[in-house]
Amino acid sequence: MGHVTRFDHVGVTVRDLDRATDFFVTLGLEVQGRQPVEGDFLDTVIGIPDSRTEIVMLACSGGGSPVELSSFVRPDPVEGSPDAMANELGLRSLAFEVDDLDAAVAAVAADGYGLVGAIGQYEDVWRMAYVRGPEGIIVALAQRIG
Repeated sequence: MGHVTRFDHVGVTVRDLDRATDFFVTLGLEVQGRQPVEGDFLDTVIGIPDSRTEIVMLACSGGGSPVELSSFVRPDPVEGSPDAMANELGLRSLAFEVDDLDAAVAAVAADGYGLVGAIGQYEDVWRMAYVRGPEGIIVALAQRIG
């Protein structure tokens, strides 16, 4: 028997919490809560003494695991690689199923976020695109067509 019983959430650390939240809300996620976190629990779990972060939890109305956005107040955030491509090691993308890929891409494009490549189609099953959101976050958007 394995140790994992379910997938709980994915966490993404960002510099601008409001901007990142707005991006995911534009895609259709809903804010479930926002709160600061600090103290012994956080310091112990993340291994950074005297830390403070603010988190926003977002969820899809259709269910699934939520996204936790976190922005550090203390210590200062450390820059990542905002132009990372899909082959760079580490967490590279968050993926969401959408009902209208073209509309989703247009919605984030209206806020200045563009495609990493182009919209592709996998057989007669999926249309998919990578969008680069705030702070270089890649979001895979997929529409089931078959």
